[in-house]
Amino acid sequence: MRFICIDAFLLIFYYSNTHILIPQLLTKRKWLWYILVIIGLLFLFLFLHRMLDDIVRSEMPEKIRLRMDRRRSSYLYPFTPSTAVFFLVFTVSTCTRVIQEWLGIERKKQEIENEKLATELSFLKTQINPHFLFNTLNNIYSLAMVKSEATADAVLKLSSIMRYVLSETKHDTVPLDKEIQFVKHYIELQKVRLTDKVSIEFNVEGETEGKQIAPLLLIPFVENAFKYGVSTKENSKLLFELKTDAEKIYFNATNDKITYDKGHENNTGIGLKNTKRRLELLYPGKHTLNVLQQDKQFIVNLILESNALYSNRR
Repeated sequence: MRFICIDAFLLIFYYSNTHILIPQLLTKRKWLWYILVIIGLLFLFLFLHRMLDDIVRSEMPEKIRLRMDRRRSSYLYPFTPSTAVFFLVFTVSTCTRVIQEWLGIERKKQEIENEKLATELSFLKTQINPHFLFNTLNNIYSLAMVKSEATADAVLKLSSIMRYVLSETKHDTVPLDKEIQFVKHYIELQKVRLTDKVSIEFNVEGETEGKQIAPLLLIPFVENAFKYGVSTKENSKLLFELKTDAEKIYFNATNDKITYDKGHENNTGIGLKNTKRRLELLYPGKHTLNVLQQDKQFIVNLILESNALYSNRR
């Protein structure tokens, strides 16, 4: 009965400390009250332990009782083995609760960070879509103004492109094959308004099946190449290359630098700026982006680690 009572007290103390004292006093910075309660429980425990010892002693033969008295007198009260047991339970319960509280705080911080990240990505994506639509509608408007026969075909291509934009961009990732097809459709739409002076190539090498990529990640680079690398007065060339291997996706966009008069372009930089930010958020430490401006060419080199999207958040 003595051991049952002692163990029951320690068990009650363990759960009281982890579920009542720490949440109600320690976490609310009521340090003095917490210390006083612990000291009070310590002396209550020692009193209970000594009282039970006295009951046990009264039932013992005299020789054993004298031996127990000598053993008890060798300890400086209250620093007894019972005190060590009490502080062991106190330490274990406090550490357990503190670790639980710390893990809970870290989990909440991660949830908040993920929510902020998702909100920012959603905002960036909503900026990219109108920007892309605005540029494409301008192209179709130019065709309509000259009553080009290619206007109807351009509208159909735009319909296919916008279907992709509306259906796929609500996902975090899309198959790389779909993104490639989207870029091809965009290039075909741009060709409608261009002359033979513009040479366009889009080469794909490597195995693309089964690989994922963030939607609309490549199109801003393609847009910029058309925006600043196409001339109606001189020959110009646009080259897009996408290669894959077992670990990485490589995308290169190269266009001739065309000199425009001041004010010819309304450059907001939304697409490229957002793409850089999305790369930082979606592929932190998992991508390399180099933008090179040479005398006659503008080159973009992008390297993504295959299937690395969101790996840092899992």
